[in-house]
Amino acid sequence: MKIIFTRIALTFLFLLTVVSCTKEKKKRILNFPPTNLVTENLIPKPLKIIPTNGGFALDQFTAIYTTKNAAGYEEVAEFLAKKIKAKTDIDIQVNVDEIPGREGVIYINQSDSLELNTPEAYQIYITTDSVILNSNTAEGAFRGIQTLRQLIPEVSTDTLAEYPIWTIPTGKIIDSPNLGYRGSMLDVARHFFSVEDVKKYIDLLAYYKYNVLHLHLTDDQGWRIEIKSWPKLTEIGGSTEVGGESGGFFTQEDYKEIVAYAAEHFITIVPEVDMPGHTNAASVSYPFLNGNGKTPKLYEGTHVGFSTFDTRKDTVYSFINDVVREITEISPGPYFHVGGDESHVTKKNDYIYFMDKVVEIVKQHNKIPIGWDELATANVDSTSVAQYWGSKENAELAVNKGMKIIMSPAKKAYLDMEYDTESKFGLHWAAYIPTDSAYIWSPEAYDGIPLESILGVEAPLWSETISDISEAEYLAFPRAIGYSELSWSTEENRDWENYKVRLANQAPYLERMNVQYYPSPLIDWKKSKNTFEEIKKD
Repeated sequence: MKIIFTRIALTFLFLLTVVSCTKEKKKRILNFPPTNLVTENLIPKPLKIIPTNGGFALDQFTAIYTTKNAAGYEEVAEFLAKKIKAKTDIDIQVNVDEIPGREGVIYINQSDSLELNTPEAYQIYITTDSVILNSNTAEGAFRGIQTLRQLIPEVSTDTLAEYPIWTIPTGKIIDSPNLGYRGSMLDVARHFFSVEDVKKYIDLLAYYKYNVLHLHLTDDQGWRIEIKSWPKLTEIGGSTEVGGESGGFFTQEDYKEIVAYAAEHFITIVPEVDMPGHTNAASVSYPFLNGNGKTPKLYEGTHVGFSTFDTRKDTVYSFINDVVREITEISPGPYFHVGGDESHVTKKNDYIYFMDKVVEIVKQHNKIPIGWDELATANVDSTSVAQYWGSKENAELAVNKGMKIIMSPAKKAYLDMEYDTESKFGLHWAAYIPTDSAYIWSPEAYDGIPLESILGVEAPLWSETISDISEAEYLAFPRAIGYSELSWSTEENRDWENYKVRLANQAPYLERMNVQYYPSPLIDWKKSKNTFEEIKKD
């Protein structure tokens, strides 16, 4: 604690020096409404909040400063300034020498405090004249500024000043994530989504402190990533999608653009090539890959389990090596997802043989293999990760092998499940998942999986029943907001009655982002008319 207060004292000396150098000072007469930091609508809920019931005035005279020569911190500050501009239309200067009339300062500080002992941890100290955000890393600072963004009111505060002011409640926030892996999956294979669609999804995930986007790039209905050594994968395999539309694919330049955009938001892209099942699009493109004994044809339906690679052919593994090599070369994250689910026509011994070889190929390219929970039935060890979606037995087998588990139980975490019997999109083979059921469960204790085995939580969004980003948003939101809290906030900090109030107040942000969310009747939304269902009525 001594280090923290020393750092703060030095920071205030710096701020006072900077302010004293201004050429002109303009006193404000303020009339703040009562504030209480505890009652702010923050999602995910921070670890600890201590209110002091004052107000910091964010206005045209506010400036942002960062620790000098701290890698990534100025970029985080510029990101915050850009988002403040979008919300309030005020221009906040970053690391400038002088601003005439400056009254308030936001300081984003690289801290060596031992209290901030994880890369994404941060602390925020808000007083009437300063906001100080401490973090060990730029990643932690980035998570912290999402909290600041949520603290800025939607409209300016009524004060006696002659210019608009947005009042941020004073106090202290201490925060750190409960789980390290906090992800969502977007299925671009059944239906293709553009680069801009994916970027918008990244924007929304980042706001709620997600740090992983898993892209399901291949399936029976489409191959969506350019492989230069095998061009027919996209020329043929990328030409259609569910329902017979024209499909599409990401060039490697497109994919790199997504990866770079995600990195700016401190989100890791996890690419998935699903195999040996879910491979019809690949086998249509290159028939020698096919192992189900039937002539492959382009597929536009939604059935699963009918396709497989030929697991005993060496050329298949040469092909897979090329695919993994080209994708990993443009994927800086640590993971590569090999799929492995629903290979119903692959004989058990062939499946084990295949997955063992594919896992080794991924490791040779210096990536950590992830597979759906069926992967645990192969001869894999603790160096692979199992994604628990359907089989408790497979998940337990993975735990016994020392594997880490990503919690994605379909009955609780699948974003493509219908909310109820009146849902316009989605399926319900696993369950109906209304907004409350999506939130009221404990990933840390689900089905007896021990906490020490849990890498994190991921909410997959499969796209069999949707055709554009607005329909994807309808399924993802508001449930994806709840999953952010399930993976970031501690279990003792989660409470449905409290959460649903905070969720109701996310409506202005979702509307500003033009998100066509599902207006769950369980929530008393603080909104204007902008939901998918209401727009469709018009």
